[in-house]
Amino acid sequence: MQAKGEFDITRVPQESLDVGGGADVGHVRFDKRFHGALNATSVVHMLAAMSPVSGSGAYVALERIEGTLDGRRGSFHAQHNGVMDRGTPRLDLTVVPDSGTGELAGLHGRLAIDIVDGRHHYTFDYGFRDT
Repeated sequence: MQAKGEFDITRVPQESLDVGGGADVGHVRFDKRFHGALNATSVVHMLAAMSPVSGSGAYVALERIEGTLDGRRGSFHAQHNGVMDRGTPRLDLTVVPDSGTGELAGLHGRLAIDIVDGRHHYTFDYGFRDT
């Protein structure tokens, strides 16, 4: 199955985190509101490290999403792994296995994010396992 729509983001900077050796990683909280087939809100905590080479860095994040997906109510967690390699982005955003609750129990899948003209779009390819 596939769900598509847009989402809005509110960025809330947090204190950076010491990872040793005099290095810090950025920490940001995002509050999201999904529209469309995924009608939900979420909270994301992201850790990001940039390279001294322009256009290179990485981030990891955990997100809890709660609402409805094609009319099914519940919540689930998603894990982000993003890499920017000299300007070339790669993002793997997956549902944490067996994290679905309520009518979203057994949910699995991957989300893709596209930013077009400053607007955030998602494509969610998903299915359900027997619980």
